[in-house]
Amino acid sequence: MNAMREWAAAEAARRRTFAVISHPDAGKSTLTEALALHAHAITSAGAVHGKSGRRGVASDWMEMEKARGISVTSAVLQFAYRDCVLNLLDTPGHADFSEDTYRVLAAVDCAVMLIDAAKGLEEQTRKLFDVCRHRGIPVITFINKWDRPGREALELLDEIEREFRLKPTPVNWPVGTSGYLRGLVDVREPERMLRYTRTPGGAHEAAEEVVPAERAAFEEGADWQQAVEELQLLEADGAGFDQASFLAGGSTPVFFGAAVSNIGVRLLLDAIVDLAPPPGPRRLEGGGSRPVDAPFSGLVFKVQANMDPAHRDRIAFLRVCSGVFERGVTVSRAASGKPFATKYAHSVFGQDRSMVDTAYPGDVVGLVNAAALRVGDTLYDGPPALFPPMPTFAPEHFAVVRPVDISRSKQFRRGIAQLDEEGVVQVLVSDTRGDQAPVLAAVGPMQFDVVSARMAGEFSAPVRLEMLPYHLARATDAAGADTLNRSQLVKGEALTRIRDKAQLALFPDRWQANSFQRQFPDASLGTLLAAHE
Repeated sequence: MNAMREWAAAEAARRRTFAVISHPDAGKSTLTEALALHAHAITSAGAVHGKSGRRGVASDWMEMEKARGISVTSAVLQFAYRDCVLNLLDTPGHADFSEDTYRVLAAVDCAVMLIDAAKGLEEQTRKLFDVCRHRGIPVITFINKWDRPGREALELLDEIEREFRLKPTPVNWPVGTSGYLRGLVDVREPERMLRYTRTPGGAHEAAEEVVPAERAAFEEGADWQQAVEELQLLEADGAGFDQASFLAGGSTPVFFGAAVSNIGVRLLLDAIVDLAPPPGPRRLEGGGSRPVDAPFSGLVFKVQANMDPAHRDRIAFLRVCSGVFERGVTVSRAASGKPFATKYAHSVFGQDRSMVDTAYPGDVVGLVNAAALRVGDTLYDGPPALFPPMPTFAPEHFAVVRPVDISRSKQFRRGIAQLDEEGVVQVLVSDTRGDQAPVLAAVGPMQFDVVSARMAGEFSAPVRLEMLPYHLARATDAAGADTLNRSQLVKGEALTRIRDKAQLALFPDRWQANSFQRQFPDASLGTLLAAHE
């Protein structure tokens, strides 16, 4: 037993499990692929430009993602680098998929925050950073697109410090302004500059040349001198990296580069190994924590069907939180107390996967055809464990969904149930509408596009959507739901969420909700968690 615990602890120390977060179009999926390229997990990288002839990135495997050039679902890439195993979780950048991103952040130990050099901090970046701060996730910052015109480096650092109350501590520094990048200086080795030669289309690693300071000063002139002066200014301001402050959420190491050109990516990859924390004790529901060397436990943070068109199976993504996962071992499902057999377990790399026999804290395991598992489930061996539940956000868009072809009703019901279990949308029902006309509830309207595309492509059950005039959901109970549905004075409707049987009261706006509360003060009406909280 002691040997097993030591084994789990030693392997956990080699793991780095992190997510890449950003506002849409900041280059998140491109950076994801560039990191895999520099770790030699893939042989060439393709940027997402939405142009004919360009292939999509490895983490964007859905047809909708390839067509639109955006990530609409999270993906997992596991690869080795140096003496570590990296588990990279690519997240949807669009705000409409906040729930999926929040679930992913429940499964990581660190985040790489990507910032567009020209745009600086954007709305979705702010929201995702707030989630990281709330969960105590340390953040590494990568200022991307420095090969294009943008803002001043010092100005961007000031913005991070001012808006996030986070001390930026540069680990590398650009020589040359944004759009005129001459090279990068590793702050830890200021006596030299790294100069890059790009490859066509950024398909391969950029050639890296080490240029001594004396030569850099001669060849780059004023640009080199400006970089030296800025580094001196930062040093005087106390901007040196401090590991304890970073892990405590008081500072963020900052890197400059260009993911599409593979500039500065290796420095970031090394920092993830050197600076990002390995898996640690996991907080339990009700208090206490489960150390990494405790018997096996894991958190299901995502469920996805039909990743492999050839098999049309269902996969539950499990973050190993403690102990050693061994394929074939029967463990317990905390939600029911019932046994669960782990016969079919895969290691995942985007859409590709391979059988895995063992996994360690920080690793992500794909449990295939795990029909009993739901998002937020805890699996464990030995002493019982239960991790905190995943939040469900308040939806703001609602639509009745019906099958185009009623002869495909069976496929329709199966597809809607699957998308609800995955958390693609929330599915609401009522006695008056019936199961052939459920109501889909979404944080953002793009979720409806995903439903339409997947119902037609994966379940062969095309659907039509009828938008409802509601934009506000409140929690209620059976009595409050009955009162709302009988009321003739307030516009609104109460439905039951299939996932947890919760009663939701839907209103067109806050005014109608307040009016209902004034007329029926005894009716229960509670606030749901907003997507930005």
